[in-house]
Amino acid sequence: MSLITYNGYTVPPLLYGTAWKKEKTKNLVELAVNSGFRAIDTANQLIHYNEVGVGEALLELYKSDIKRCDLFLQTKFTSINGQGNQAPPYDASADLPTQVRQSVESSLKHLHTDYLDSYVLHGPHTRRGLVTQDWQVWSKMEELFEKQIVRSIGVSNVDADQLNELCTGARIKPMFVQNRCYAITRWDKDVRDICILNKILYQGFSLLTANPNVLNSHSVHAIAERLKATPAQVIFRFALDVGMLPLTGTTNATHMKEDLLSPQFKLTPAEIELIENIL
Repeated sequence: MSLITYNGYTVPPLLYGTAWKKEKTKNLVELAVNSGFRAIDTANQLIHYNEVGVGEALLELYKSDIKRCDLFLQTKFTSINGQGNQAPPYDASADLPTQVRQSVESSLKHLHTDYLDSYVLHGPHTRRGLVTQDWQVWSKMEELFEKQIVRSIGVSNVDADQLNELCTGARIKPMFVQNRCYAITRWDKDVRDICILNKILYQGFSLLTANPNVLNSHSVHAIAERLKATPAQVIFRFALDVGMLPLTGTTNATHMKEDLLSPQFKLTPAEIELIENIL
């Protein structure tokens, strides 16, 4: 099972997320790929990610039968206000287009590649609406896409109004949106509806950790029992059924293999509706 962006780019059905892995990143990425993951999500942001560690894992994996063309690599541009107290991968005094260029050049070196499958704006500069800085960054990302340095572009941590504004005003619409996904908002339905309208692939993260009440609910456990699956597999299968590309950041080898089996299960329409409306 694969998903396809509106510009025809094929994406594996689950992304392995590398946030908060720190010094364990290299070993966990190797474990994830050897377990069967073929899509890796990271960011050029030291406070939450170890992009260099991802690259170190890739070098080890390439010594086996894994090739660059087998993998979907996604990283992000993080503005200075998202870098915390860590050194940014660019000259903080430079203009934003230069920062984006320097950041992507740094990512290419970290990941030992000459192209990225997906490049994502880690988040708008403000909580509401888009500002001049966002358009400057997006324009540079459009340029990177046109030069095929990045094969797709996206945005993360956006609300529905921001996404609408971006889709309306951008020369090239995002291929991806990546958001933390809460069941209490009907799994970010307002944003997902805009994604469906614009044929954007929605990447959902924290599907399990943000929704422990759903994961532990009687309804999800009953579905899992019927399918002889785990509750996590039920949630990931549900995500795929409603058009999401799920992220998982598990550090457990058994859970990695279980998560990768999620696409093989089949939920009924009634079960999908039940989970979509669960609170």
